[in-house]
Amino acid sequence: MATMNVSLPDHMKTCVEARAKGGQYSNVSDYVRDLIRKDLERQQAIGELQGMLEEGLRSGEPQAFDMAGFIDRKTRGLGG
Repeated sequence: MATMNVSLPDHMKTCVEARAKGGQYSNVSDYVRDLIRKDLERQQAIGELQGMLEEGLRSGEPQAFDMAGFIDRKTRGLGG
């Protein structure tokens, strides 16, 4: 595992140390790794969402949606 030194303002250092001492993390490194992991997951989710939005934009003109008919079909058990 690689080592990295990071400089933080005093108030951030205090916050990080408090989170590590709070019991959820065994040390500061565990807390920082969790933050990075969550950031990576967030970036992946954003990328996936952007891909879906682009796919929707490429799919053509919007079609009218009949909400009452949809609810009626669902209520009668005919699917979507």
